[in-house]
Amino acid sequence: MAFMDATDFGETRTGRLVPVPGAPPDVQRAFVPNPLSPSWKWPSHLWPLLLEAHTRLARLDGIGKHLPNPEILLTPLQRREAQLSSQLEGTVTDPQQQVLFEVEPRNSASPDDPNNAFREVYNYRRALRLLQAGAEGLPLSLRLIRRLHQVLMDGVRGSDRWPGEFRSTQNQIGRPARFVPPPPQFLMETLDSYEKYLHVGEGFDPLVRAFLAHYQFEAIHPFSDGNGRVARLLLALTIAEWCNLSGQWLHMSPFFERRKREYMDLLLGVSTHGRWDLWIQFCLEGVVAQAIDTERRCTRLLEVHRDFRGRLKDGSVRLATLVDDLFRSPIVTVKSVEKQLKVTYPTAHADLKKLLAMGIVEPLKGRKLLTYFCPDIYRITHADDL
Repeated sequence: MAFMDATDFGETRTGRLVPVPGAPPDVQRAFVPNPLSPSWKWPSHLWPLLLEAHTRLARLDGIGKHLPNPEILLTPLQRREAQLSSQLEGTVTDPQQQVLFEVEPRNSASPDDPNNAFREVYNYRRALRLLQAGAEGLPLSLRLIRRLHQVLMDGVRGSDRWPGEFRSTQNQIGRPARFVPPPPQFLMETLDSYEKYLHVGEGFDPLVRAFLAHYQFEAIHPFSDGNGRVARLLLALTIAEWCNLSGQWLHMSPFFERRKREYMDLLLGVSTHGRWDLWIQFCLEGVVAQAIDTERRCTRLLEVHRDFRGRLKDGSVRLATLVDDLFRSPIVTVKSVEKQLKVTYPTAHADLKKLLAMGIVEPLKGRKLLTYFCPDIYRITHADDL
């Protein structure tokens, strides 16, 4: 459809249309989703796909469950997720330049400052780390959702649009509007129902429930900006919590980015015609694809980690720590190592030169600061296809 039209919503739509007085032609009607759980009968043909999704998810979880330091895998996965989730919203940054920004974060000087894009991706990683660290003790709730939004919008474009606060104005998806979420006066009604659903432990399979909740959040679109990123953060969290995973191993942004048009069309299809079966089938196919891809990346990262540790002949604890830190950030400066390991600048430089001699890092050209990067980790994290 060119823009949202009331006639495109069939009898099986999953909500009601309400008027938006005084709005332009493409925003004259808004959609208020029905509360979850939907009155949808689970189709038997999806059982095999659901079983495969859980099997793949369990295999992926098994890789990191017994690691003494699962961060050597989780952190590269988070870096990839931050890059691609932001890319879904049109924020594209060069992965290498992004890592360099995170070594030396900078504030944006204006709305047109290129640092805005780097900061958005950086903030997404901050939000992922917040969830990994226990979300400051906050349970899965509207309060947590507002906190995630506050982190995402810190110091970036749109940071003047109520970070951490639900919107008080009408928003829309697309220009002209392809979808118009609930007007502000319906927002708390829909959010209260959504929060209640987050604590319902019955009904559909937990993996399916996570994708039902993902649709619902996208349909409500409670913030003026940053809704898609918050939705995908919550998706990683609900899959991990509800499926009893040892960590947030599965991130769906790479799959959604590859099939962006289909992703958006299927979300809309749930609203207009209640096509839950097509939406859930798409999501379960994504779980299988992403679990396989992530398992492959984790396996390669573990192989590289064992190889690097095997090259450390002198058994230096400091060098072993430095190798582990490369999995958190594959680009380092002498100054960052000095700070991280609490050693002198000459010692930090000497340690990096040892890793250079072992073939673990390479110098990064064109930098004022002495900078090194690990090409093996970088390739595994950022390659489109291994």
